[in-house]
Amino acid sequence: MGAMVAVVSKKNENVIPKAALMLQELMHRGVDAHGVASPNQVIVAKSIKELTDEKATSSTALGYNLSRILPRDCPQPAQGEGFSLVFEGRLFPPPSLSEVDEVMEGLKPNPQRNAAYVIEKLNGSYAFAISYPDRVIAGRDTMGTNPLYYGENETTCAVASERKALWALGIKNVKSFPPGNLAIINAHGFSFQPVKTVTQPPLEPVQTETAAKLLQDLLLKSTRDRVADVEKVAVAFSGGLDSSIIAVLAKICGTNPHLISVGLEDQPEVRYAETAAEALGLPLHLQTYTISDVEEVLPQVLWLIEETDIVKVGVAIPFYWTAKISSKLGRHVLLTGQGGDELFGGYRRYLQEYTQFGALAVQDAMYRDVASSYETNFQRDNQVCSFNKVELRLPFADREVAQFSLGLPLSMKIDCMDDPLRKRVLRQVAQSLGMPPLIVNKTKKAVQYATGVDKALRRLAKRKRLTLQSMLKTAFRRVYPNSEKND
Repeated sequence: MGAMVAVVSKKNENVIPKAALMLQELMHRGVDAHGVASPNQVIVAKSIKELTDEKATSSTALGYNLSRILPRDCPQPAQGEGFSLVFEGRLFPPPSLSEVDEVMEGLKPNPQRNAAYVIEKLNGSYAFAISYPDRVIAGRDTMGTNPLYYGENETTCAVASERKALWALGIKNVKSFPPGNLAIINAHGFSFQPVKTVTQPPLEPVQTETAAKLLQDLLLKSTRDRVADVEKVAVAFSGGLDSSIIAVLAKICGTNPHLISVGLEDQPEVRYAETAAEALGLPLHLQTYTISDVEEVLPQVLWLIEETDIVKVGVAIPFYWTAKISSKLGRHVLLTGQGGDELFGGYRRYLQEYTQFGALAVQDAMYRDVASSYETNFQRDNQVCSFNKVELRLPFADREVAQFSLGLPLSMKIDCMDDPLRKRVLRQVAQSLGMPPLIVNKTKKAVQYATGVDKALRRLAKRKRLTLQSMLKTAFRRVYPNSEKND
């Protein structure tokens, strides 16, 4: 786990210093080792200053900051024959040696030709880049669960784990790298090639009981793959359906998960989490906060997520608290139920879509939400967790789980236009796992409302006599005074 960068000069200039500058901006993602590489030379050091003291030159460069979560995590970049590689993320199930070794093996004997193999054949949460003297090849996993951004200006093309590294180079128009794609990056810019992306499969007729059993098996396998290399995990826990299923599956896999719930004082949903945890027989770490705590953490969260979207900020703050607690507990792998609402129709807005436009429109909306989750959810959550040296793992955001679930008829998720529960097939999974009715029949409440964070943010804005959006933009300009990002 850590931060990766890749840089290509449009002017045939030395970009090793630019790679080092980007790594400096991403120090919060990894301090255990730092490395830069040209296609033919790798330099690894304990500090970024040591990297800049070296005399390496290249018009293409890679860089990596290491955050060692597991014993197999090693300094990068890695050197191949005539190329260098950075790989940020995890493969599921975990490899026998290391992710870098597994990818290096997959790239043989022709890394340029076989780069697509990594995305097509290796399931996981990752991004990678391969450097050659005149270009870089970069890629991202199918679901986009590991963040990667790209951009260019008149002199430079670059990719990085967070936008701030690109902003540091004066690159303003930064975009999220499309999941399941390869990009060839050279002096002329970016050329993207889809390899294995999220698609809408044909809807397959299947009995509900059969579908629930198949779904349970897929979720169990996905969870097992994501906890096979750790003994201790935490679960971001609301007491709702998605997080409860992940907690129970993690328990079945033998990890003794600890549940973490956060929220503002006197929030009934926070207290409900205590009841749900007790019903599941799992240890709960419950922490409550005040409106002052929200105000205090807001600048840090804006700096981490790099945008001012009201919903994203409202979710990121409780997620930041959860990751911080997980880290303090020494549980550096955090499981969440992200992805369940998009796959199984959890949001109330799907009912409005159903009423206005019909079942096919809802099916299309859910597919689009799954395919765009990398921008709406995953990169935000990863960036908040990485700061706290916590690795985010998402059993619902598995490409096999996603493809199977997208292929289920809508009636297995939403049974009518005013369905108060939705997620029908997922609730059957919960029942078969022996969960109590208070969880199986729990209605959806978004985290920013359940924790009371949205209300606290609006109260803070009112005190300042600002709209909430104006308050967030004002705070954002303080943490990024030189950014020209348009919100």
